[in-house]
Amino acid sequence: MRAAPASIAVLTIALLAASPCRAEAPAAAPLPALAANISETSVSGISSGAYMAGQFQIAHSKIVAGAAIIAGGPYGCAESAFADVMTGPGLAFLNLSKAINGCMLNALAVWGIPDTQLLAERTRKLAAAGRIDPLDSLVTDRVYLFSGTNDRTVVPSIVAAAYDYYERLGLPESNLTYVSGLPAGHAFVTGDEGLACEDTGKPYVVDCDYDQAGEVLKRIYGELAPRVSAPAGVFQEFDQQAFFKDIPNHGMEERGVVYIPPTCAKDATCRVHIAYHGCTQNRATAGEAFIRESGYANWADGNAFIILFPEAEASPVNPQGCWDWWGYTSENYLTRDAPQIEVVYRMLEQLQKPRP
Repeated sequence: MRAAPASIAVLTIALLAASPCRAEAPAAAPLPALAANISETSVSGISSGAYMAGQFQIAHSKIVAGAAIIAGGPYGCAESAFADVMTGPGLAFLNLSKAINGCMLNALAVWGIPDTQLLAERTRKLAAAGRIDPLDSLVTDRVYLFSGTNDRTVVPSIVAAAYDYYERLGLPESNLTYVSGLPAGHAFVTGDEGLACEDTGKPYVVDCDYDQAGEVLKRIYGELAPRVSAPAGVFQEFDQQAFFKDIPNHGMEERGVVYIPPTCAKDATCRVHIAYHGCTQNRATAGEAFIRESGYANWADGNAFIILFPEAEASPVNPQGCWDWWGYTSENYLTRDAPQIEVVYRMLEQLQKPRP
């Protein structure tokens, strides 16, 4: 998920141009109505997905019980100091430079970036303005943070800054878990799937003899029923386009995937976990390893979890298929009005609807 220099150049230039039209593929099946309990939703993500998980959590903290930030940094880290006086592609360009140098490589530390106190103050201002949910609904969340010692893409000090950010917002130490001792590369970690633990490369799933999906869900929800060795439910591809109405610049793929355990398809009231992939980790680029090998589905069956895997798209403006954590879709990318946050929230609303 490290951006190669050529990729960065393409991305930087493309931010100044309009994204071309894309031919629509035939629609997939609709996301089903499953009478889900979305008031106890949780989120996780790796890399750009980690930043998006934090953005969704803070924008909609009233319904989010907890979040996992895997190889990601603090909310709003990439936002330029000119955010309140500048709009358009130029702002996204400034944010992108800060994102790469200050919020991945920690190359701006000498200038005090990331400044977690400033980021916490910015978050409070957004809450006071009603652009994100009130922070009193955030401080009870449980947050899991992870950095591998061999991660050279988002270095450990950036993840440590995310921990400090949550503390500054008032989350108690007992609600925060920071795992940093495993020799993982820049990847999602599993007990027995993927590349060698220290590797960084597609599909960004590595075997470190550590069940990260289980640890994430247990840290957020407490004790769970044991995982199953083979999920008995359905990985269902669904039409994401149904949620794009009135959101022209969403940056998302036409299709996503949802894992539905047998009980959730029938009569159980299930909670939802949203799992955000990283850059170059969507299905078009890396196949379904993140969806099928992360282990989330193995924990879903016995614990009544629906696992939602939304998908960002690769495009000239975003060639690596990253989630928007620097403003390429909108200057409102950190708030409830962010295109990608709104699209995924609409998915939750659909899952909440009564079964037919």
